[in-house]
Parts: sequence; structure tokens; C-alpha cells
Amino acid sequence: MAMLIISPNLISILLGWDGLGLVSYALVIYYQNEKSANAGMLTVLSNRVGDVAILLSIGLMFKFGGWNFIFYTFYLTDCESLLLKLLIMTAAMTKSAQIPFSAWLPAAMAAPTPVSALVHSSTLVTAGVYLMIRFSPSLLGSSVSTVLLLISCLTMFMSGLGANFEYDLKKIIALSTLSQLGVMLSVLSLGFSMLAFFHLLTHALFKALLFMCAGVIIHNVKEFQDIRYMGSLCSKMPLTSMCMNLANLALCGTPFLAGFYSKDLILEMAFMSWINIICFVLYVVSTSLTVCYTFRLIYYSLTGIFNLSSYSAVSDSSIIMTNPMIVLSFGAVLGGAALSWIIFPESYMICMSLSMKMLTLVISIFGGMLGYLLNIMTIDYKLKSFSMYSLVVFMGSMWFMPFMSTLNVSKNSLTGGMVFYKFCDKGWSETLGGQGMFNSFMKFSLSLQILQDNGIKVFMKMFLVLSVMLILYTI
Repeated sequence: MAMLIISPNLISILLGWDGLGLVSYALVIYYQNEKSANAGMLTVLSNRVGDVAILLSIGLMFKFGGWNFIFYTFYLTDCESLLLKLLIMTAAMTKSAQIPFSAWLPAAMAAPTPVSALVHSSTLVTAGVYLMIRFSPSLLGSSVSTVLLLISCLTMFMSGLGANFEYDLKKIIALSTLSQLGVMLSVLSLGFSMLAFFHLLTHALFKALLFMCAGVIIHNVKEFQDIRYMGSLCSKMPLTSMCMNLANLALCGTPFLAGFYSKDLILEMAFMSWINIICFVLYVVSTSLTVCYTFRLIYYSLTGIFNLSSYSAVSDSSIIMTNPMIVLSFGAVLGGAALSWIIFPESYMICMSLSMKMLTLVISIFGGMLGYLLNIMTIDYKLKSFSMYSLVVFMGSMWFMPFMSTLNVSKNSLTGGMVFYKFCDKGWSETLGGQGMFNSFMKFSLSLQILQDNGIKVFMKMFLVLSVMLILYTI
């Protein structure tokens, strides 16, 4: 990761890039079961697309006479440079799991949870953001930035919807990571690369804490990850619940926590920028959905009735996990303010109307109320969702991207191979190809063998036929 961050050269960046992919694959397949193997294969194949894009970018950099892109980022303006920027954007999208490469990030939750706290909060998935920050001077005024803005806003919206329909604790946190990656890349495409870097750092503080708390909870409830099995953890695991609430509130952008200093500034700068109405609406709705699924997670896991009381007893007894959580809690509380003073010695000039200034607060409150109301509904209201089953499945399955990345690809490939085998390999290609020629030669050799075995009789018959034909011709 250090090689990827500090290197000004595409060759050495590729080494760090491939190293991250290898480490990710090794971690995802840690448990050595079928689910982990499938997730690892999806992860490594998705990241290989980005590796190919960087290799092609290295080839295009031959035009400049070197691979030290730090000297050329301000001069990437012609057509070939547009192709180079598209390839770099594709590489960043694969590593940071943007649409249409989003399926691998929730699947990578097959890795051990404490490891996911490091890999999937501040290292692997942020590699694409780091790469785009290095190339950010060349994106200003480019059509590539417009494409990146639209894709990242759609990723924010898609992951927010998916998290509100998900019941797997680790996948909810993974989808929240995906949503925040969309926030980083969207504000980067608007030209605020330092804001993207600032949000990357603050996000790492509270998301690592959230993963650690999830790991402690899953370990205590005997490896159950479904949040419907949890409940009333605030009375049984008070320290873990406090840390998890801190991380969740920081994720929502609660004032004076770590996420507030970056998210609020990002939304204000985005609302002041040149974004169109579609991206504006996606920003607003995605922010509301973030608060909605956060309150949903708090409602299911920390309040209510503990549904596994007959099966397991939970507590905050592990000092090995509680001490790091306490340290990370200080980062989730104080890290945003400290980093804002370090990164921004001069504040941004923000000029907005009161209604636009209050919009962020209003949509956050609305999202929290929506998340609470949707979860206290009675069973009669929930059963009505079956009338819109197809829509619910579409929104809850990341817009069918996991099926397009895994099941449908392999199933359609195998079906196509079977059809080709039946109708081509064992059909026309056999008749007109090697097998047909073999049969023709066998028939021809059989005819020659008959001639050789019955030589005198055949020759006499042929002599008689030729004699008759000659006599008839002369007459």
C-alpha cells in the first residue's frame, strides 16, 4: 500500500496494485470453504480488469517518454491522453468497486472480520481513490470527470438501497463502505481532491471501529451474522454498543464527530458546484439512505429483545478487542477535527442560502425517522411488500450485479458451451471437419481394398465394360 501511495511511477504502482490484489485474495479465501473460494475468485477476477487497464496505461505512457506521470498530469489533453484517463478511471473503479464492478466488495466479507477492519476500510478499497487523486489535475474540465461523477453517484444510491434491504451485518457495513467510496470519487470528480482525501482518512477511523465492533458481536453470538437474531445488545455488551453507536453516528455525519467534518463540507461544496439535477437528487437521497440504514442497524442489533438468549451468553470480557475499540473511539470522536486543522490550514469559502444550508440536516433527520418507522411496522404492512416482490429483489440485490458477475456468467457460459458442443462440435463441424474427412478416407480406402482383394474379377469386368463401350462407340 505504501508503494502505491508514494510512488510517482506507473510501474511501481502496478507492483503495489498487484500486491494488494494478492493479499486480498489470500485473506478472502482464509476459511477454505466453497463460499470463500467463490468470493476470492470473484475478487481476484474483478481486480484483474484494473490490472489490465494499468498495463495498457503503461503502454500509452511510452508516448511521453517515461512512466513518471507526476510530470505529465497537467498536459494530458489530447485524444490519446483521454484514453489514458479512461483506463486509469477503469482501474480505480475496479479496485474501489464502483458500478459495474460492485459485486466483489460484499462478497469479500467472507474474510475474517478483524482483517476486514483494515483491508476493507482503509487499504484495499481506497487504492482506487488514491490513484484518482494522483491523476486529479488532469481530470479538470474533462469528460472523464463527468462520467466518473455519474457512476459514483449511482454507486452511492445503489449501495444505500441495498443496505436497507440487507440483513447480513458484515454486508451492511460493506455496502456503507461502498457508499462512502462513491462519495469520495464523486467529490474528486468535481475537482476537490483534498476533500476526497480528507473524507478517506476520517472514514477509515470510524469504519475500522465499526468492523471491530461487528467482529466482537459476531464472535459473541456464535458466528451468527443475521441482525434479526440480535437485539438488546446495549444491555449485554455496553462498551461494544457504545463504540458501535459512535461509529454509526459518525457515519451519519452527526455534528462534531469524525464524519461530520468531511461529509458536511463535501455536501456543501457539491451543492455549490456545477452538478446537474440528477446528481443533486442522488446526493440528497443517498445521504438520507445512509442515515436510514444506520438507524435500522441500531434498531435491530442494539435495541429490542435478544433473540439468542437460549443459545449464547454475550459480554464485553475480551480485553484483546475492547482496548483497540476504545482507542479507535477516540479517533471517531476527535479525528475529524484534528485532521481538518491539519489538512485545511485555510477554510473553504461557502456561500449558500439558508434553505440549502439546512438541507443536509433536514434530509438526515428524515432518513433517521424513515429508518425507525420502517422497522416498527407490523407484519401486515411487511407482507404487502410481496405484491412488489420483483422490485424488492431488484433493489435488495444491488441491481442484479452479483448475478451478472457470478451465477449468470458461469451458467450462460456453460449452457452456451453445451449448445456449441451438441450442434457444432458433435454436429456440422464433425460432419464437414475432421470426422467427416476421416469417414470419407475410410470409405475410399475400403473401395481400394475391395479392388485389391478381387483384382482379376474386377479387372475382367472392367475390360468387358470398356470393350462394349468401345464397340458401341465405333459403330
